[in-house]
Amino acid sequence: MALTTRRRALTTLGAAFAGSVALPAAEALAGEQRHHPRPLWRAHAHNDYVHPRPLLDALDHRFGSVEADIFLVGGQLLVAHDPEDLDPSRTLESLYLDPLAARVRAQRGSVYRGHREPLQLLVDIKTEGASTYLELDRRLRRYRHLFTTCVDGRVLPGPVTAVVSGDRAARAPMEAQRVRHAFYDGRLTDLGGPARASLIPLISDNWTLHFTWRGVGAFPAAERQKLRDIVGGAHARGRRVRFWATPDQPGPARDALWGELAAADVDHLNTDDLAGLESFLDAYRPR
Repeated sequence: MALTTRRRALTTLGAAFAGSVALPAAEALAGEQRHHPRPLWRAHAHNDYVHPRPLLDALDHRFGSVEADIFLVGGQLLVAHDPEDLDPSRTLESLYLDPLAARVRAQRGSVYRGHREPLQLLVDIKTEGASTYLELDRRLRRYRHLFTTCVDGRVLPGPVTAVVSGDRAARAPMEAQRVRHAFYDGRLTDLGGPARASLIPLISDNWTLHFTWRGVGAFPAAERQKLRDIVGGAHARGRRVRFWATPDQPGPARDALWGELAAADVDHLNTDDLAGLESFLDAYRPR
């Protein structure tokens, strides 16, 4: 075989070999992207613990925030919606803290691999706030590597940010701490108050107490402006916004309201319908 012919043959073989290597690599990258799609940071799993697989179902649907109601019972933090649902095996550790710690280890330091923004764990206190929070604080300190921490007003981000909601008596012991592994869920009345975002990074409130619109018909212009003023004021102070008691039955009214919340840049959309909100956010395009 002539030298020129051999060179052409080798070049062709090399190109074929390179292609055979590059193709699996490209497929692997595409597979990685398929298996690690972008998280939906706006998606909040309200009453997350009622799903068949608490936390895990929300993560499978790429949610950026999950909510767990807790009761202090006999020194344990049990997760349930109502006292009659309490089960000693359903603890905050078993349903949330241990699985989150395992996932962060497996995902190289974050809840969603390749995404450093923290997952929000909203902990809704159902028993007396001060004593329940102090027990919660003891538990969070055992997982301190997992949680965003505030030290003398300085926020040190972690893979998960715990935000305490529910009984308002939790606020006093939180404010007294120099080092905290959790933050406080404020209300709209806190927007003009002196507390900093390092204590209150989230403002949550009942939609029905502030707006008459439920997604049917046109959104009143005055209410749309009110919503945008609330969100703008919160964001100017470094705070995120969430509303509960919004329509959650599948249908045009819910989608219309979700659309207005998203258009107003509300940070968290509340739902018990994980697949429904995932589909909505995947399809949503700003107007």
